[in-house]
Amino acid sequence: MSSRQFIHGFHAITARLRHHPESLQVIYLDQNRHDRRARDLMRAAADRGVRVILTDGARVDEMARGKSQGVVAQALPIQLARDLDEVLENLNEPALLLVLDGVTDPHNLGACLRSADAFGVHAVLAPKDRAAGLSAVAVKAASGAAESVPYFSVTNLSRSLRALRDQGLLCIGADDAAPLTLRDADFTVPAALVLGAEGAGMRRLTREHCDMLVRIPMYGQVESLNVSVSAGVCLYEARRQRSVS
Repeated sequence: MSSRQFIHGFHAITARLRHHPESLQVIYLDQNRHDRRARDLMRAAADRGVRVILTDGARVDEMARGKSQGVVAQALPIQLARDLDEVLENLNEPALLLVLDGVTDPHNLGACLRSADAFGVHAVLAPKDRAAGLSAVAVKAASGAAESVPYFSVTNLSRSLRALRDQGLLCIGADDAAPLTLRDADFTVPAALVLGAEGAGMRRLTREHCDMLVRIPMYGQVESLNVSVSAGVCLYEARRQRSVS
């Protein structure tokens, strides 16, 4: 990740102000925004000592490289944890990780991060190659979850899955053709949920490094779910099991 980045959207910038205001260098706001969201953002920035520059809306969109909701922030990247070992060492419950293989759409990545935050995932892992990465689009789509859920890009996903298994995590892959269903998986133990992109699914090596494969029971006509929807369904089941165990 570069030493400087632009993030855009009210949710993403407000979350950064709330959790990591020291990382924000300056906020650019469309000078024609006089609504409550703009006023609240300016007040929060002032409270935390972050400078806001009012400027032309077209310039804000240009910095965002697209639609920005009229607000863009120049920011330093944040580090929620140095590495996955640091995350695992500081848990007070069995680990719950989300592993994404081949998710290249930043909107899907952002939505997966939102589900990860909602259901208490401790970290998200994805390969460096053939993956969306934490771009400004993904951060905006995450609506604040990128500021709360550690995200790690790994060079070799198969090696990372082997390392997780060596550390006692059960790697549970979601596969449409699996004979077992989601409820057959035990999420009360330290676990990593592994998902592939819709259509292509997990790569062969990724699938082979899972301890078990399960499918989401489907009762309608569609054959598969969007990866972010699948993440939400599976992570809900994980938390349901943990709440009744």
